[in-house]
Amino acid sequence: MRLKVNPNRMELLRLRRRYALALRGHKMIKDKLDGLMKEFLHLSRDYKDVREAVDRRLPELLEPFVLARFASPKDAVATALEHSRSALEINLRYRRVLNVALPSYEASLPPVPHYSLLDTASHLDTAISGLRDYLPRILRLAELEHSVWLLAKEIKETRRRVNALEYILIPELRESIRYIKAKLDEMERFHISRLMKVKEMLEAKRAAI
Repeated sequence: MRLKVNPNRMELLRLRRRYALALRGHKMIKDKLDGLMKEFLHLSRDYKDVREAVDRRLPELLEPFVLARFASPKDAVATALEHSRSALEINLRYRRVLNVALPSYEASLPPVPHYSLLDTASHLDTAISGLRDYLPRILRLAELEHSVWLLAKEIKETRRRVNALEYILIPELRESIRYIKAKLDEMERFHISRLMKVKEMLEAKRAAI
């Protein structure tokens, strides 16, 4: 399939420039796609490893909460947790990878909460301390999950642009250039043929004089 073009030399020059630009653009976007895929695979492996580690560790971290619940008076754990609530500040920063802003999370931990040690079992201290220590790992999991999603989204869009250039625009430009060249060659042959006929007619007239 070709573009709707007028077969003249100006149009041929314009299309050749567009074709060269499309080829350069295709290479640049293809290189970007390759880089995105490399980063995506790298972060996907990291995400898988961290996901598996968190899935293994979380039950261990939550077990002391269950033990504290059974070893403490009714509602003592819930009351202690309510009294020890404090705001968790998460700082969000970005790093750019091939023009994609990937998040980086960092938590500012509040002071260790205070609650009645008389009404709660020591398991609660273990549970809270364990979760506080493991929080950076949980944030890393969230960071990786969001980054992988953002890269997948950018890869999809970049691949669409690569395919549009590779399978639509570049072939159309190539076919249009070929069409114009063929038309110009045809017009040139026709023009030469007319000149030859005119020349033959003039020579015939001169010979008849």
